[in-house]
Amino acid sequence: MAFPATMVILPVGIVFILSGLIINVIQAMLFVFVSPISKYCYRKVNKVLTESLWLELICLVDWWAGVKVELYADSETFQLLGKENALLICNHRSDIDWLIGWVLAQRAGCLGSTVAVMKKEIKYFPIIGWSMWFAEFLFLERNWVKDEEALKLRFKQLEHKPVPFWVALFVEGTRFTHTKLLAAQEFAISRGMTVPKNVLIPRTKGFVTTVQETRTYIPAIYDCTFTVPKGEPSPTLLRIFKGTPSSVKVQIQRHRVEELPETPEGIAQWCTDAFVAKDALLEKYNTTEIFSELELHETRRPKRSIFVVACWLSFLGFLLVKFFQWSRLLSTWKGIVFTVLFMVVVTVVMEVLIHATQAERSKTSLPANLPVQDPIKQRLLNPDATKLSPII
Repeated sequence: MAFPATMVILPVGIVFILSGLIINVIQAMLFVFVSPISKYCYRKVNKVLTESLWLELICLVDWWAGVKVELYADSETFQLLGKENALLICNHRSDIDWLIGWVLAQRAGCLGSTVAVMKKEIKYFPIIGWSMWFAEFLFLERNWVKDEEALKLRFKQLEHKPVPFWVALFVEGTRFTHTKLLAAQEFAISRGMTVPKNVLIPRTKGFVTTVQETRTYIPAIYDCTFTVPKGEPSPTLLRIFKGTPSSVKVQIQRHRVEELPETPEGIAQWCTDAFVAKDALLEKYNTTEIFSELELHETRRPKRSIFVVACWLSFLGFLLVKFFQWSRLLSTWKGIVFTVLFMVVVTVVMEVLIHATQAERSKTSLPANLPVQDPIKQRLLNPDATKLSPII
């Protein structure tokens, strides 16, 4: 049963923002006073703090919206999840792929030690962006001259993390839309590459640098493929707040880093070939209803997230009651106005967070501004036409 999002956004936002600010303040103090003395202790404590914040969102995914994550992997890979350092390469299919990644990391026991390569604007987002910065996420300016050196420096810092960790990399560089797919198809045709139908063409520079800089301490690459069951809407943060159930299918294939080529060109080609295989996997699912030949593993929803949320509710509820008793804030018009303004600010911040996760929407039909006389673009946008008549 779906609920109006506004009924959920305000109470969830108050808990998330207040708990997040408390955690951010503690993280800042640890970064200033503990990190210079012992990076090991800072990372161990910060892992717990980070998990206590991110578990609030996972609780929404698991217990409020009931999002079902179907995980396909061979038995060896499933047993190794969370027990080794790994580089994850994923297709960027939905608005909340990052959140599904957090769910998988939590199931594997490495939520607080998972990092990702993201655009630098994210680190300025209150609460969640700040927590990512303290968790040592890697932020890029999308200027390769600057980004290459920044990546190399950060990867050297990751080498001595005290617990197994994942590095997540969305090598497509952006979220999938049909408009972006069209551009990727045109690019593939111009370069004589395999024309994709379900993924974008990977940007391999970052992947090559990542592999070269981390192959001495990251032994495995997890090739992750995300998709949504046919006929179901793609999950979004707004649908999660509404309590709308959805499903996500994830296949993980493990590759040993030592099996990858040594040269930059070889590593880049390996990444390109991996996305050709992803595209074939997704196309097979579109035509045969079979997503993966690998074993389907059950991943149980953790009760720990409920416990964390319950603790925060109790603690913050106690603080708020004591604060209102002490300040008598609701006994004056100024206090009432201040309280209302605070709730408005919370709602606006949560709406900004939701909006920031939403990808550009595009339809599968031909855009109105696309020239009718361009048959190649028409065929690329229309999969049925592509099957009937090849592009020459």
